[in-house]
Amino acid sequence: MSTPLAQKKSAVKSEDMLIGALLRVPAQAVQRRIVKELNAAGFDELRLPHMAVLRFPGPDGARPGTLAERAGMTKQAMNQLLRSLEGLGYIVRSDAPDEGRARIVRFTKRGHAAWAKIHDVLRDIEREWSAELGSKDFAQLKQLLARVWHSPLIR
Repeated sequence: MSTPLAQKKSAVKSEDMLIGALLRVPAQAVQRRIVKELNAAGFDELRLPHMAVLRFPGPDGARPGTLAERAGMTKQAMNQLLRSLEGLGYIVRSDAPDEGRARIVRFTKRGHAAWAKIHDVLRDIEREWSAELGSKDFAQLKQLLARVWHSPLIR
């Protein structure tokens, strides 16, 4: 009897994986960890989709269109997330000074608290990964990713 495709284990070895998967899997694990720890810290209404707004460099002072572009989503989808976060008390949208009808996003006190918690979680993750990989290898990983970040490879 054959096992359904969805239940079969992947036969792909990590050393054979392409860069997209090697970057995506840890990134998704970080996002899930952030949401889990935010929820445990009392920010229990935050979900994974909200991370499109709450990830680096954050929404504070940005226009909704800029946030949509960063997240790779439509302005309509971003505005839906912003409405959700506004309703939950994490952000407010207001008119941009001296820019006509332009709007900007600002954190509320609760939003700043969630943002600080995200940074705490990320510092914990960095400590754990450094312990797992060794401080030298972890520093090299960060250095290599920073080189890619600043290179034309991601443009």
